[in-house]
Amino acid sequence: MFKNNIITPLLLALTVTAHAETVFVTLEKDNALAVVDPIAGKLIKTVSIGQRPRGIAISPDNKFLYVATSDDNTIKIIAADTLKEVGKLPSGEDPETFALNPAGDMLYVSNEDDSLVTVIDIAKQKVIKQIKVGVEPEGITVSPDNRWLISASETTNMLHWIDAKTNAIVENTLVDPRPRAVSFTADSQQLWMTSEMAGTLMVIDVKTKQPIKTVSFNVTGVTADKIQPVGVVIDKERQRAYIALGPANRVAVVNAQTYEVENVLLVGSRVWNLAFSPDEKRLYTTNGVSNDMSIVDLESQTVTKSVGVGSYPWGVAVKP
Repeated sequence: MFKNNIITPLLLALTVTAHAETVFVTLEKDNALAVVDPIAGKLIKTVSIGQRPRGIAISPDNKFLYVATSDDNTIKIIAADTLKEVGKLPSGEDPETFALNPAGDMLYVSNEDDSLVTVIDIAKQKVIKQIKVGVEPEGITVSPDNRWLISASETTNMLHWIDAKTNAIVENTLVDPRPRAVSFTADSQQLWMTSEMAGTLMVIDVKTKQPIKTVSFNVTGVTADKIQPVGVVIDKERQRAYIALGPANRVAVVNAQTYEVENVLLVGSRVWNLAFSPDEKRLYTTNGVSNDMSIVDLESQTVTKSVGVGSYPWGVAVKP
């Protein structure tokens, strides 16, 4: 295997494969979790997970997956290596989206039907508080500095700024209609929010809690009613942000310094959510209607692969 201290191509290939990340995709209509090797561009397997899985996240130590099985009214805890269920969290009714805090010890769930955010202590597997918010909360996130929990209420058209220490709302921000996803920049100085009905992206200054920029999207050959922004992610260096445009079947590339739309990438049908590879060299998208995920090479800004995963892919998480 070794000759003159040079690693053979076979060993190199095995080493690269061993360190490749794994992508997990929730399949809302298959009641399953898809496991994908993004380097090979192949579906490895699907695992039954519970009724109507949607939101998904991985713990900071990459040991556990948290999956919202909406029709089971719970957040399931799945061992990331064996994909076996190891616990359940009391999520409240019909969980869809949720957020982990940076330490990975608290989990916050949007309960859309009850206009609540449920706060869960993960170690105790216990609800410690339910916070009354606006009508139809969905988008939810925690700032990297663990200062703010943000809940976006779709019908109230409002962002709720919740103190992560006290779990109390301290301020509200009116935003464009039907806010869907919220994401902080890595420095916790900005909050980016998509508006599904207005077809816009709003950038919020955390200090003032007011919008500093509203970005609109135009896609050649696509009518405005099809441009419905949902998922949004921003790279760690705040160079670019990527926005899923829903039934427009595109991902918009936005310069995170100038807020100009630099590119629009064609992906699968009804793109929902997005996740970076650990090194931020690739972007993974879930495409609900075409039943696949797209792999985007971020250096060349091209879609390199479409991987069929199963019926109605929704959430996505990545394990290094």
